Amino acid sequence: MENILIQNEQQRFVREAMKRFVEANIGVCVVIALTLTINQIMQRALDAEQQARVLLKPTIPNILSAFRCHLRGLSTIAVLAVLAMLALPLGHARAEYPERQVTIVVPFAAGGGTDIAARIISAPLAEALGKSVIVENRAGAGGNIGIAAVARAAPDGYTLLLSSSAFVVNTSLYAKKAYDPFKDFSYVLVIGAAPNIFVVPKSSDIKTFADLIAKAKANPGKLNWTSPGGGTTPYLAGELLKLRIGIDMVHIPFPGAGPATQSALAGQVDMYTANLGSVAQYIESGELRPLAQTGSERWPELKQVPTLAELGVYDAETDTFQAIYAPAGTPQPIIDRLVKEVKAILSRPAIREHLLNTGLGVIAGGPEILRARVVREVPMYKEIIDKAGLKIE
Repeated sequence: MENILIQNEQQRFVREAMKRFVEANIGVCVVIALTLTINQIMQRALDAEQQARVLLKPTIPNILSAFRCHLRGLSTIAVLAVLAMLALPLGHARAEYPERQVTIVVPFAAGGGTDIAARIISAPLAEALGKSVIVENRAGAGGNIGIAAVARAAPDGYTLLLSSSAFVVNTSLYAKKAYDPFKDFSYVLVIGAAPNIFVVPKSSDIKTFADLIAKAKANPGKLNWTSPGGGTTPYLAGELLKLRIGIDMVHIPFPGAGPATQSALAGQVDMYTANLGSVAQYIESGELRPLAQTGSERWPELKQVPTLAELGVYDAETDTFQAIYAPAGTPQPIIDRLVKEVKAILSRPAIREHLLNTGLGVIAGGPEILRARVVREVPMYKEIIDKAGLKIE
């Protein structure tokens, strides 16, 4: 029974693959079918000509021979048409992209910085593409579930990934590799980046970064902290802080910045390490109190919040970048179209201001810039993780 089910599933997969090929290459398929039909007629004309010669009716063979030569000419034209269509750019051979809805997968729960960035971009992108663009949250395993799902998706431009720096961290942090950041994806664009930030609930008796360190050292293993989940750069920033200053705090993981932020707002955790984009509005409203930020310099909108280096904590600089990826093998014309449209969206003053207000500085770097960042940061974070002895089974 199991073998039958597997066979049926394999047959279904083959049928779907053939259907997608025909839909994408309908012109080529029509000309190929025409060529095959002409060849069949030619063969029948040849058979009839040979039979006529046997019956010694010279006029008929001559007529059939002329007809067969005419068909041979049509067949040659059809073959040339196929070759010409194959030589056309992909955008001409395929139907115009997109023909249907595009899905942006966010590998974290709704409400976090990555989710916010995706929703800011999705509406104007839908307008530019002429088709709806939806955001789908697939949280879990520090982002691995959603990232791996896009790695396995069809490379047709209809399933995209918008991920934070967890993309470059997880392959070193998790013992089990869920994806290959170099082989499983086509790079589209870096949207922007922002520092991570340490915050506490407004009701906390911790008023400054020095208060946090003093309380943690006085109560080893008793204070807790949270992050958007293992594998995220806020999580890594928290672990680096513990390593650099020698404190012991218990990590409480959440499947994304949304629920982690809510736990901090409710005063359920002692400290929260977040990407600035996830907590900017709550810092502004006074619901969360910022203690320090992880950037190389103070964030323009948070000039009152010192960097870790200014507080005497060195070699702990991190940031969180947001970027768009597609499954490996996605046709270049589709990548080019996405880059063009998203760059145009990010050039709009209103969009840039909106992203900045959520804590994300716009970069709008294309595929090569994103590729260079991935190539640089994967080994960088691996070295940090290995030295700190961090590993998630």
